[in-house]
Amino acid sequence: MPAARIRRTTSVLSVLALGALPTHATAETTAQPAVTTAYDDNATVHRIVLQGAVNVRDLGGYRTDKGRQVRYGEVFRSDALGKLTEADVSTLAALDLRTVVDFRVPLEVQRDGADRLPAGAAVTSRPVDDLGLYATTMAVIGSRDPVRQQELLGDGRAEELMRSIYRTFVTSPDSRAQFAATLRDLADKRSPLLYHCTSGKDRTGWLSYLLLRALGVPETTATGDYLLSNDFRAAADLRTREGLKQAGLMQNPDLLIPLQEVREDYLDAALDQAERDYGSLDGYLTEGLGLDTSTLARLRARLLK
Repeated sequence: MPAARIRRTTSVLSVLALGALPTHATAETTAQPAVTTAYDDNATVHRIVLQGAVNVRDLGGYRTDKGRQVRYGEVFRSDALGKLTEADVSTLAALDLRTVVDFRVPLEVQRDGADRLPAGAAVTSRPVDDLGLYATTMAVIGSRDPVRQQELLGDGRAEELMRSIYRTFVTSPDSRAQFAATLRDLADKRSPLLYHCTSGKDRTGWLSYLLLRALGVPETTATGDYLLSNDFRAAADLRTREGLKQAGLMQNPDLLIPLQEVREDYLDAALDQAERDYGSLDGYLTEGLGLDTSTLARLRARLLK
């Protein structure tokens, strides 16, 4: 393959893996600290608008079943931060981040770049296994073979791969350790804290669901936060699919939709696994993640008002 073709292919694939668009494709977005979005009668989502990332938000504002509220300005969730502009870095500086946790595996960091962050934010790498999803997706798209792409991603195979990944959030000791360490950081006052993966929807979405549930936020509300990634990512993901088709890499880029979206079915796969292995989500938190009563109490004391 000619060098120019290799560079073009790598560029397009990197856009897919990042799940966000290059800066020039989002120039109309104005960087600002936050945009409020009505979520329900009890919460307002603070979305952090950046040019180099599309799924960045404050996890505050949600009400617990006891009427308390998750504090704003303490916990942030996002997609990868390696493509941030100088304006984006300035926007993040206003959040006074103390800790940034990166759940990406080494290949993701190598291909998409290390985080670009303001001074004072300490980065901790805590890779969570994606069952080779990143590498497999890059290879399948790079093949330019519509038959192979259909064989690997079509007829429900992409959905089953996603369910398998979510189940490993429960079954993998290494993954459990990474999630547990991040929740302990929050309990131990290492906030404001931001955690992220590549698209900010699966590994990040699972931990966000766990945190909200551990704080006493109702299941329907926590699930709603999880599903918001589809709203925040929709435009960027569509343009990614269109770009892959225009580049001649995929005849049917809609095969990627199950990989780009979050679905209750995926979340249910992890929750069902937690129930099978630990009896309940509470059992997963205490036995699977090793979070004792004292740690959970500190978490609530730190993050609720």
